[in-house]
Amino acid sequence: MATLDMQGQEQVDAFKSWWKANGKYAIATLAVVVLSVGAAMGWQVYQAKQISEASTLYAELEKQLSSNDPKRINDAATVIVEKYSSTPYAPRAALLSSQVNIFVGDDAQAKIRLRWVFSNAKEAGLKNIALLQLASILLDEKDYAGALKLLEEANDDAFAGLYADLKGDVLSSQGKIEEARAVYQQALDKTDATSSYRNLIQIKLDGLAK
Repeated sequence: MATLDMQGQEQVDAFKSWWKANGKYAIATLAVVVLSVGAAMGWQVYQAKQISEASTLYAELEKQLSSNDPKRINDAATVIVEKYSSTPYAPRAALLSSQVNIFVGDDAQAKIRLRWVFSNAKEAGLKNIALLQLASILLDEKDYAGALKLLEEANDDAFAGLYADLKGDVLSSQGKIEEARAVYQQALDKTDATSSYRNLIQIKLDGLAK
């Protein structure tokens, strides 16, 4: 099996340090975009009384973010998830609260929220974000088999680059260098040429020994 050369190892170690500090937040940033844009679209499409009530509660949930109180944020999200589970705001509330749980290090609660989103959200964007973050947490926990199993369920071309990149991270962490290199190359091929995210993938790919 191929091994990492010294320079390559330094590059990979540097990236891993960056990812540990920022990787989840990069996905979280994408989640925020999906949440904000999607919520506005949901309001335009749905006008029923329940949707109106859920949207009001969701707005309150967003205000709770400034409190920096995970319990208050999670409690607000729980109300929406339990009482308005059929609305488009329920998976958004669950996903938003999962971000807070990730930031404060409560991965157990974050996984519960993310699994709910993946199982219940009707919108592909929300399901994909949940799956990516859940797989990322499993990777951090060294549950490589669990992470790979989740990633095998991914079939959305719009997120193919992100899925391939994360799969490469899992394989690299397992020491499967050749497989990781092939998957990182797939990630590059499936990522828009103008995306700055390609630079991060390239760093990992360059760090693997030839």
